[in-house]
Amino acid sequence: MSDLDEFSATPVVDLADDVAGRILRTAFALLIRDHYSGLTMDALAYALGMSKKTIYAHFSSKDAIMMALIEAIDATIRRRIGVVIAGPGTFPQKLGAALAIVGSYFAFLSPGLLQDLHRFAPHLYAEIDKLKERNIPTLFASILGFGVEQGMVRGDVDLGFITEFWVQTIKGLHEPASLARTGLTPKGAFDKALDLFFHGILTPQGCSAIDHAP
Repeated sequence: MSDLDEFSATPVVDLADDVAGRILRTAFALLIRDHYSGLTMDALAYALGMSKKTIYAHFSSKDAIMMALIEAIDATIRRRIGVVIAGPGTFPQKLGAALAIVGSYFAFLSPGLLQDLHRFAPHLYAEIDKLKERNIPTLFASILGFGVEQGMVRGDVDLGFITEFWVQTIKGLHEPASLARTGLTPKGAFDKALDLFFHGILTPQGCSAIDHAP
């Protein structure tokens, strides 16, 4: 098994093996299943088999739990992509591994969860957007820069523009209204955008015609 094989489509989160980590791990599972509005302190205490008093001893509120989860996910994404960037492998291998990592976190962001956050906790929805703003540049600037070095990405590309393009594209595609119009999940929208970005919409004949148009 290569260093890149460990990265699968399973969203993992680096959490401490203590009471706080157990609370966050269980809250994460409830969040995916029941969304933000269904993640109540009563439900969390029941799932954990502990009192709400114990939970409040570690986290002051549900939103404090959510912020801790977002921060943990953020740190985990950066760690995992950092391992890919620093490790061995060709450009296609690194790109595939990094996209699988990012895609795995989009997979748990269901349209229902995003809509729930957008409606009931817009401040947390904004934090998820900030997470994208912090991590998408790392993904595209670093990995595509490596592709330029290996001669697999055009050397004249503006990596700063591509980075901003992807930040705005993913934020826009993941808006609840956009997901409702397209009927896509956040992961599905991400995958379609990637396909268009890397493969385009023109056939070789179309590309030739555009290149030779007067």
